[in-house]
Amino acid sequence: MRSTSPGQPDPTLAAGIADAVAALNAVRSAWRARQPGRGSVTRFPSPAGLARAVEHLSAALFPARLGGFRDGPAGEDDFVAEQLHRALTLLREEVASELDYWQAESDQPFEPDQPDAIVRLFAATLAEIRALVDADVEAAFVGDPAARSTDEILISYPGALAILHHRIAHQLHTLGAVIVARVISELANARTGIDIHPGATIGPSFFIDHGTGVVIGETAIIGRGVRLYQHVTLGARSPLGLAPTGPRTRHARHPIVEDGVTIYAGATILGRVTIGRGSVIGGNVWLLDDVPPESVVAQPEAIRLGPAARDALSERLAEHGA
Repeated sequence: MRSTSPGQPDPTLAAGIADAVAALNAVRSAWRARQPGRGSVTRFPSPAGLARAVEHLSAALFPARLGGFRDGPAGEDDFVAEQLHRALTLLREEVASELDYWQAESDQPFEPDQPDAIVRLFAATLAEIRALVDADVEAAFVGDPAARSTDEILISYPGALAILHHRIAHQLHTLGAVIVARVISELANARTGIDIHPGATIGPSFFIDHGTGVVIGETAIIGRGVRLYQHVTLGARSPLGLAPTGPRTRHARHPIVEDGVTIYAGATILGRVTIGRGSVIGGNVWLLDDVPPESVVAQPEAIRLGPAARDALSERLAEHGA
């Protein structure tokens, strides 16, 4: 085994590092050549900074349950003010980073106070966000017999965590901080397995039960009192012929789910179709068409095999090495 003096790099390791640096330089150069106009971009929103901002926002929205506040109503407003100061300071920095990114890409300058304006407008929506999340938590409590309290739902349910992040991210997306919003939504996705694009419009009293594998696309519109179960996809049909670079034409391409709809586990609904008010979509259904209000859409019933058919099926599977 080769030995080196303390503080001196191993020559073999140093050579390997030099080779890797050169190879990475070549790959970066090739990437930048395929991405004209982005060479001057050096500042990006930070997922770590946004995670801290969301933590403080959550504490401001729910001081006792998500913020750990214990001192009673007398000091609550001061606690909220402190959390908001921390959150909005962090958020302003990340919004400014995003605007720098877009400015470098487009060569169109933003007003110097635009990050402050976006953050002020966002702060004005916080009471609305709180009211929406309250309604979502209440819907979860009504919809889940296993829930012991609304507090349990807010502090432990993955669906509640995901919708809280979405309510925050959607407001920022609407205000133009689209990368910041997307990062916030992906923070929730990483923790819950629930992927909600911040552009999706979701009405009050929304409940995702269990949640893992739920996907809701950018232009989806969801009404009031909708309930989804795990592995539901509200997606778009696969795009064809998109250019690998350059501007994209954005259009409505995800489902509209009207008020009071329930969609059970594993259902996939693709394209700009409408699921009518009060409908129930069964598990593992694949839908590409509109559904009238008050409809029930289900898979054909499973075929039940008797012992003889079961044995015959087992023999066929054995023949094919199953």
